[in-house]
Amino acid sequence: MSQDNSHNPLILENQICFALYSATNAMIRAYRPLLEALDLTYLQYLAMMVLWQHQGISVKTLGEKLHLDSGTLTPLLKRLEAKGLVTRGRSETDERVRVLHLTDKGLQLETQAQQVPMQMRCRLGGEDAEFAQLKQLCDKAYAYLS
Repeated sequence: MSQDNSHNPLILENQICFALYSATNAMIRAYRPLLEALDLTYLQYLAMMVLWQHQGISVKTLGEKLHLDSGTLTPLLKRLEAKGLVTRGRSETDERVRVLHLTDKGLQLETQAQQVPMQMRCRLGGEDAEFAQLKQLCDKAYAYLS
């Protein structure tokens, strides 16, 4: 006789955190070949998406948008700078504030990156409403936990 473990909180398969962890890892692996063509890691891609939207953003604001601390963000930005995609400078209004600007190369990369979201969407399948709901639930979980 099999035991019903569907409500046992110590069964791995019942853990929301494990489902999120597994899905996150699978998603990042799926992005990898698409981003290799852009010479970006997944985290660099996320940073570039913010920078394409907010030219001249402060380092602090970028960290807030990406939910990253400076210990993770600084090396990431140094690598993007070494690739010639961004420059780090001082704010014209407050010299204590570091701001980020895309180089011409960084701006051109946006055109190449345009295809990535649709390629991922096609790979995932599913309905738009399902993905909207999943995103909403993830955002809600993050808000509760942060």
